[in-house]
Amino acid sequence: MSMNLRQIEVFRAVMTTGSISGASRVLHVSQPAVSRLLSYTESRLGFALFERIKGRLYATPEAKQLIREVENVYLGVQRVSELAHDLADRRHGLLHVVSSPSIGQTLIPQVIARFRQSNADVRVTFQFLSYAHLKDRLLNRQADLGVVILPMDHPNLQVTPIARGTMVCICPYNHPLARRSTLKLADLRPFALVSYGRDTPLGMRIADMYEAVDEPLKAAIEVGSPQNACALVEMGAGIAIVDEFSVRSWPANHFVVRPLAGAPSLIANLVYPCYEPLSQPAQAFVGTLRALLAQQGFASPDADVPANDGASELLRHAA
Repeated sequence: MSMNLRQIEVFRAVMTTGSISGASRVLHVSQPAVSRLLSYTESRLGFALFERIKGRLYATPEAKQLIREVENVYLGVQRVSELAHDLADRRHGLLHVVSSPSIGQTLIPQVIARFRQSNADVRVTFQFLSYAHLKDRLLNRQADLGVVILPMDHPNLQVTPIARGTMVCICPYNHPLARRSTLKLADLRPFALVSYGRDTPLGMRIADMYEAVDEPLKAAIEVGSPQNACALVEMGAGIAIVDEFSVRSWPANHFVVRPLAGAPSLIANLVYPCYEPLSQPAQAFVGTLRALLAQQGFASPDADVPANDGASELLRHAA
Protein backbone atom coordinates (compact mmCIF):
# COMPACT_ATOMS: atom_id res chain seq x y z
CA MET A 1 0.00 0.00 0.00
CA SER A 2 1.46 3.39 -1.02
CA MET A 3 1.12 6.55 1.03
CA ASN A 4 -0.39 9.66 -0.48
CA LEU A 5 0.99 13.12 0.22
CA ARG A 6 -1.56 13.87 2.95
CA GLN A 7 -0.66 10.66 4.80
CA ILE A 8 3.03 11.49 4.44
CA GLU A 9 2.40 14.98 5.79
CA VAL A 10 0.54 13.67 8.85
CA PHE A 11 3.12 10.94 9.54
CA ARG A 12 5.97 13.46 9.33
CA ALA A 13 4.16 15.90 11.61
CA VAL A 14 3.65 13.22 14.27
CA MET A 15 7.29 12.10 13.97
CA THR A 16 8.69 15.63 14.26
CA THR A 17 6.41 16.78 17.10
CA GLY A 18 6.22 13.44 18.93
CA SER A 19 2.49 13.61 19.58
CA ILE A 20 -0.97 13.76 18.04
CA SER A 21 -1.63 17.12 19.68
CA GLY A 22 1.61 18.57 18.35
CA ALA A 23 0.85 17.35 14.83
CA SER A 24 -2.67 18.84 14.98
CA ARG A 25 -1.22 22.25 15.90
CA VAL A 26 1.34 22.11 13.10
CA LEU A 27 -1.23 21.01 10.52
CA HIS A 28 -4.04 23.23 11.86
CA VAL A 29 -6.52 20.33 12.07
CA SER A 30 -8.25 18.61 14.97
CA GLN A 31 -6.57 15.89 17.01
CA PRO A 32 -9.27 13.31 16.13
CA ALA A 33 -8.65 13.99 12.42
CA VAL A 34 -4.92 13.33 12.83
CA SER A 35 -5.55 10.21 14.90
CA ARG A 36 -8.06 8.79 12.39
CA LEU A 37 -5.76 9.34 9.39
CA LEU A 38 -2.79 7.88 11.23
CA SER A 39 -4.77 4.74 12.21
CA TYR A 40 -6.06 4.41 8.64
CA THR A 41 -2.50 4.69 7.28
CA GLU A 42 -1.25 1.96 9.64
CA SER A 43 -4.11 -0.35 8.68
CA ARG A 44 -3.43 0.12 4.97
CA LEU A 45 0.33 -0.36 5.40
CA GLY A 46 -0.17 -3.51 7.44
CA PHE A 47 2.20 -2.56 10.25
CA ALA A 48 2.25 -0.13 13.16
CA LEU A 49 4.07 3.18 12.89
CA PHE A 50 3.86 4.00 16.58
CA GLU A 51 3.55 2.17 19.85
CA ARG A 52 1.15 3.74 22.32
CA ILE A 53 2.50 3.40 25.86
CA LYS A 54 0.83 5.21 28.76
CA GLY A 55 -0.68 7.79 26.46
CA ARG A 56 2.55 8.55 24.60
CA LEU A 57 3.63 7.64 21.07
CA TYR A 58 6.91 5.89 20.36
CA ALA A 59 8.08 5.39 16.78
CA THR A 60 8.52 1.78 15.69
CA PRO A 61 11.70 0.63 13.88
CA GLU A 62 9.66 0.64 10.65
CA ALA A 63 8.65 4.25 11.23
CA LYS A 64 12.28 5.27 11.83
CA GLN A 65 13.26 3.74 8.50
CA LEU A 66 10.31 5.26 6.71
CA ILE A 67 10.93 8.80 7.99
CA ARG A 68 14.28 8.97 6.16
CA GLU A 69 12.57 8.48 2.81
CA VAL A 70 9.67 10.71 3.82
CA GLU A 71 12.13 13.54 4.46
CA ASN A 72 13.45 13.14 0.91
CA VAL A 73 9.91 13.33 -0.44
CA TYR A 74 9.18 16.36 1.72
CA LEU A 75 12.30 18.16 0.45
CA GLY A 76 11.26 17.34 -3.11
CA VAL A 77 7.81 18.86 -2.54
CA GLN A 78 9.45 21.94 -1.06
CA ARG A 79 11.68 22.29 -4.13
CA VAL A 80 8.65 22.05 -6.41
CA SER A 81 6.89 24.74 -4.40
CA GLU A 82 9.96 27.00 -4.44
CA LEU A 83 10.41 26.51 -8.17
CA ALA A 84 6.75 27.37 -8.84
CA HIS A 85 7.15 30.54 -6.77
CA ASP A 86 10.39 31.36 -8.55
CA LEU A 87 8.82 30.88 -11.99
CA ALA A 88 5.95 33.17 -11.03
CA ASP A 89 8.45 35.81 -9.90
CA ARG A 90 10.44 35.53 -13.12
CA ARG A 91 7.34 36.29 -15.17
CA HIS A 92 7.13 39.56 -13.28
CA GLY A 93 10.85 40.28 -13.48
CA LEU A 94 13.46 38.22 -11.66
CA LEU A 95 16.94 37.49 -12.96
CA HIS A 96 19.55 35.22 -11.34
CA VAL A 97 23.09 35.95 -12.60
CA VAL A 98 26.31 34.12 -11.69
CA SER A 99 29.86 34.66 -12.90
CA SER A 100 33.46 33.67 -12.37
CA PRO A 101 35.35 35.97 -9.96
CA SER A 102 37.51 37.59 -12.63
CA ILE A 103 34.68 39.12 -14.60
CA GLY A 104 32.35 39.34 -11.62
CA GLN A 105 34.48 41.54 -9.38
CA THR A 106 33.61 44.82 -11.09
CA LEU A 107 32.36 44.28 -14.63
CA ILE A 108 29.12 42.43 -13.82
CA PRO A 109 28.19 44.88 -11.03
CA GLN A 110 28.67 47.67 -13.60
CA VAL A 111 26.36 45.84 -16.00
CA ILE A 112 23.75 45.34 -13.27
CA ALA A 113 23.82 49.04 -12.36
CA ARG A 114 23.35 50.07 -15.99
CA PHE A 115 20.72 47.38 -16.61
CA ARG A 116 18.66 48.53 -13.64
CA GLN A 117 18.54 52.09 -14.99
CA SER A 118 16.14 50.96 -17.72
CA ASN A 119 14.77 47.84 -16.00
CA ALA A 120 13.91 49.10 -12.52
CA ASP A 121 11.07 46.59 -12.16
CA VAL A 122 13.42 43.60 -12.51
CA ARG A 123 14.87 42.15 -9.30
CA VAL A 124 18.42 40.87 -9.84
CA THR A 125 20.39 38.40 -7.73
CA PHE A 126 24.12 38.06 -8.37
CA GLN A 127 26.97 35.90 -7.07
CA PHE A 128 30.45 35.18 -8.35
CA LEU A 129 31.37 31.57 -7.74
CA SER A 130 34.05 29.00 -8.34
CA TYR A 131 33.97 27.22 -11.69
CA ALA A 132 32.39 24.02 -10.32
CA HIS A 133 29.74 25.77 -8.21
CA LEU A 134 28.81 28.07 -11.08
CA LYS A 135 28.29 25.13 -13.40
CA ASP A 136 26.12 23.34 -10.83
CA ARG A 137 23.92 26.41 -10.33
CA LEU A 138 23.22 26.59 -14.05
CA LEU A 139 22.56 22.87 -14.43
CA ASN A 140 20.23 22.88 -11.41
CA ARG A 141 18.26 25.83 -12.83
CA GLN A 142 19.29 27.96 -9.85
CA ALA A 143 20.67 30.62 -12.19
CA ASP A 144 19.36 32.06 -15.45
CA LEU A 145 22.64 33.23 -16.87
CA GLY A 146 26.35 32.77 -16.21
CA VAL A 147 29.42 34.65 -17.44
CA VAL A 148 32.76 32.79 -17.34
CA ILE A 149 36.23 33.38 -18.79
CA LEU A 150 37.23 29.74 -19.18
CA PRO A 151 35.77 27.00 -21.39
CA MET A 152 32.66 25.27 -20.06
CA ASP A 153 31.31 22.22 -21.82
CA HIS A 154 28.12 20.33 -21.04
CA PRO A 155 25.37 19.02 -23.36
CA ASN A 156 22.72 20.82 -21.30
CA LEU A 157 24.42 24.21 -21.43
CA GLN A 158 24.55 26.75 -24.25
CA VAL A 159 27.92 28.53 -24.38
CA THR A 160 28.21 31.73 -26.44
CA PRO A 161 31.52 33.67 -26.73
CA ILE A 162 31.12 37.42 -26.13
CA ALA A 163 34.60 38.94 -25.66
CA ARG A 164 38.29 38.19 -25.95
CA GLY A 165 41.00 38.95 -23.40
CA THR A 166 44.51 37.68 -22.69
CA MET A 167 46.92 36.78 -19.89
CA VAL A 168 49.30 39.46 -18.60
CA CYS A 169 51.96 39.84 -15.95
CA ILE A 170 51.55 42.32 -13.10
CA CYS A 171 54.33 43.53 -10.81
CA PRO A 172 54.87 46.26 -8.21
CA TYR A 173 56.16 49.69 -9.21
CA ASN A 174 59.97 49.97 -9.16
CA HIS A 175 60.20 46.25 -9.88
CA PRO A 176 62.98 45.22 -12.34
CA LEU A 177 60.35 43.77 -14.73
CA ALA A 178 58.54 47.12 -14.88
CA ARG A 179 61.36 48.50 -17.06
CA ARG A 180 60.56 46.06 -19.88
CA SER A 181 57.78 46.59 -22.40
CA THR A 182 57.06 42.90 -23.05
CA LEU A 183 57.95 39.88 -20.94
CA LYS A 184 58.75 36.23 -21.56
CA LEU A 185 58.03 33.54 -18.99
CA ALA A 186 61.79 33.03 -18.58
CA ASP A 187 62.04 36.67 -17.44
CA LEU A 188 59.79 35.84 -14.46
CA ARG A 189 61.95 32.98 -13.16
CA PRO A 190 64.15 34.95 -10.69
CA PHE A 191 61.18 36.51 -8.90
CA ALA A 192 58.56 35.31 -6.39
CA LEU A 193 55.55 34.21 -8.41
CA VAL A 194 51.98 34.31 -7.14
CA SER A 195 50.04 31.55 -8.91
CA TYR A 196 47.10 29.15 -8.56
CA GLY A 197 46.54 25.48 -7.80
CA ARG A 198 47.32 23.21 -10.72
CA ASP A 199 43.94 21.54 -10.23
CA THR A 200 42.08 24.80 -10.96
CA PRO A 201 41.10 25.90 -14.50
CA LEU A 202 43.31 29.01 -14.37
CA GLY A 203 46.17 27.10 -12.78
CA MET A 204 46.01 24.49 -15.55
CA ARG A 205 46.01 27.24 -18.20
CA ILE A 206 49.16 28.79 -16.74
CA ALA A 207 50.84 25.37 -16.37
CA ASP A 208 50.16 24.78 -20.08
CA MET A 209 51.82 28.11 -20.92
CA TYR A 210 54.98 27.13 -19.05
CA GLU A 211 55.03 23.63 -20.50
CA ALA A 212 54.70 24.99 -24.05
CA VAL A 213 58.02 26.86 -23.71
CA ASP A 214 59.69 24.19 -21.54
CA GLU A 215 59.95 26.60 -18.62
CA PRO A 216 59.71 25.36 -14.99
CA LEU A 217 56.73 26.70 -13.05
CA LYS A 218 57.55 27.41 -9.40
CA ALA A 219 55.02 29.32 -7.34
CA ALA A 220 56.17 31.12 -4.20
CA ILE A 221 52.58 31.82 -3.13
CA GLU A 222 49.47 29.92 -4.20
CA VAL A 223 46.09 31.68 -4.13
CA GLY A 224 42.50 30.88 -4.97
CA SER A 225 41.66 33.69 -7.39
CA PRO A 226 43.21 36.41 -9.59
CA GLN A 227 41.83 39.00 -7.15
CA ASN A 228 43.94 37.45 -4.39
CA ALA A 229 46.93 37.63 -6.73
CA CYS A 230 46.29 41.31 -7.54
CA ALA A 231 46.09 42.16 -3.83
CA LEU A 232 49.37 40.39 -3.06
CA VAL A 233 51.18 42.09 -5.94
CA GLU A 234 49.82 45.44 -4.78
CA MET A 235 51.29 44.71 -1.33
CA GLY A 236 54.69 43.92 -2.87
CA ALA A 237 54.59 40.17 -2.14
CA GLY A 238 55.59 39.15 -5.66
CA ILE A 239 54.56 39.15 -9.31
CA ALA A 240 51.63 37.31 -10.88
CA ILE A 241 50.06 36.17 -14.13
CA VAL A 242 46.44 37.22 -14.27
CA ASP A 243 43.71 37.55 -16.85
CA GLU A 244 42.90 40.84 -18.51
CA PHE A 245 39.34 40.86 -17.13
CA SER A 246 40.62 40.75 -13.55
CA VAL A 247 43.19 43.50 -14.10
CA ARG A 248 40.61 45.83 -15.58
CA SER A 249 38.45 45.33 -12.53
CA TRP A 250 41.29 46.46 -10.24
CA PRO A 251 41.84 50.16 -9.42
CA ALA A 252 44.24 51.76 -11.90
CA ASN A 253 47.83 52.62 -10.96
CA HIS A 254 48.12 50.08 -8.15
CA PHE A 255 50.69 48.00 -10.02
CA VAL A 256 52.41 47.74 -13.40
CA VAL A 257 50.88 45.64 -16.18
CA ARG A 258 53.09 44.08 -18.84
CA PRO A 259 52.16 41.92 -21.87
CA LEU A 260 53.41 38.33 -21.98
CA ALA A 261 54.88 37.10 -25.25
CA GLY A 262 52.80 34.29 -26.70
CA ALA A 263 50.10 34.56 -24.02
CA PRO A 264 46.93 32.71 -25.00
CA SER A 265 43.61 34.41 -25.54
CA LEU A 266 40.86 34.08 -22.98
CA ILE A 267 37.26 34.09 -24.13
CA ALA A 268 34.46 35.42 -21.95
CA ASN A 269 31.37 33.27 -22.47
CA LEU A 270 27.69 33.54 -21.76
CA VAL A 271 26.39 30.25 -20.36
CA TYR A 272 22.76 29.26 -19.83
CA PRO A 273 20.56 26.14 -19.96
CA CYS A 274 20.09 25.22 -23.60
CA TYR A 275 16.65 23.62 -23.41
CA GLU A 276 14.78 26.82 -22.62
CA PRO A 277 14.97 30.30 -24.18
CA LEU A 278 16.40 33.24 -22.30
CA SER A 279 13.76 35.33 -20.57
CA GLN A 280 13.19 38.91 -21.72
CA PRO A 281 15.07 40.31 -18.69
CA ALA A 282 18.00 37.97 -19.43
CA GLN A 283 18.08 39.07 -23.09
CA ALA A 284 18.09 42.71 -22.03
CA PHE A 285 20.89 41.99 -19.55
CA VAL A 286 22.98 40.35 -22.29
CA GLY A 287 22.51 43.42 -24.50
CA THR A 288 23.75 45.66 -21.69
CA LEU A 289 26.73 43.36 -21.07
CA ARG A 290 27.76 43.36 -24.73
CA ALA A 291 27.53 47.15 -24.92
CA LEU A 292 29.68 47.63 -21.83
CA LEU A 293 32.32 45.16 -23.04
CA ALA A 294 32.57 47.02 -26.34
CA GLN A 295 32.74 50.37 -24.54
CA GLN A 296 35.61 49.16 -22.36
CA GLY A 297 37.61 48.07 -25.39
CA PHE A 298 37.36 44.28 -25.16
CA ALA A 299 37.79 42.64 -28.55
CA SER A 300 35.02 40.64 -30.16
CA PRO A 301 35.57 36.89 -29.64
CA ASP A 302 35.74 36.23 -33.37
CA ALA A 303 38.05 39.15 -34.16
CA ASP A 304 41.47 38.40 -35.59
CA VAL A 305 43.49 39.98 -32.77
CA PRO A 306 47.30 40.05 -33.11
CA ALA A 307 49.21 38.63 -30.15
CA ASN A 308 49.42 41.04 -27.19
CA ASP A 309 47.18 43.71 -28.78
CA GLY A 310 44.70 43.28 -25.96
CA ALA A 311 47.49 43.46 -23.41
CA SER A 312 48.87 46.61 -25.05
CA GLU A 313 45.49 48.28 -24.76
CA LEU A 314 45.34 47.14 -21.14
CA LEU A 315 48.80 48.62 -20.56
CA ARG A 316 47.54 52.00 -21.77
CA HIS A 317 44.44 51.57 -19.57
CA ALA A 318 46.51 50.84 -16.46
CA ALA A 319 49.15 53.48 -17.03
